[in-house]
Amino acid sequence: MPDYAAQRLTMVETQVRPNDVTDVRIHEAMRAVPRERFVSAANRALAYADAAVELVPKRYLLEPRVFAKLMQLAEIGSTDKILDVGCATGYASAVLARIGAKVFALEEDADLVRVASDMLPAVGAANATVVQGQLAQGHKQAAPYDVIFVNGGVEVVPDALLNQLAEGGRLVAVVQKGPQGRAMLFVREHGRVGSRPGFDAAAPLLAGFREPVGFTF
Repeated sequence: MPDYAAQRLTMVETQVRPNDVTDVRIHEAMRAVPRERFVSAANRALAYADAAVELVPKRYLLEPRVFAKLMQLAEIGSTDKILDVGCATGYASAVLARIGAKVFALEEDADLVRVASDMLPAVGAANATVVQGQLAQGHKQAAPYDVIFVNGGVEVVPDALLNQLAEGGRLVAVVQKGPQGRAMLFVREHGRVGSRPGFDAAAPLLAGFREPVGFTF
């Protein structure tokens, strides 16, 4: 039987720490949450690979390096309220719940909602709540958020999400319009949202986050 605890340690020591992720809270959370439980039995051998892992068609777990660096970019505080956009089976929410105070795990696929709703309590994420709705619309009922974490690549970040940031709130996402993208940090300061680049990254695109196609002449 695979030693998943050893694989988690190896993941942190070979994929996370060497890539300038220095926040020990992230190391500890990723060592604690059993990533293999959030993927299908068929893909369990890939749970700790240095790659995105497909969960259902067109939905993935972010690769560990990108996931960890995005969390560090967000500078999550222990009292932060977090919106996890595209929680899928709930892995990211389980990790985020170990760092922040409260996580709203947003998912629109009904089957994934059911899986995440079962998995999060099972791994002790009592401060994470699964909510169903369109990913690009966020979850207004619990806004504003200190952190919005987008689980996947986007071509654009919708205003609907940016508008749900609290003052001083941060949104992180991998913005890409080709094979290679860049992790971006969006921050609300003095009522306005600005952005700055974080690091080069690639992530599978989430449906609903493509740039609108305009007219060309």
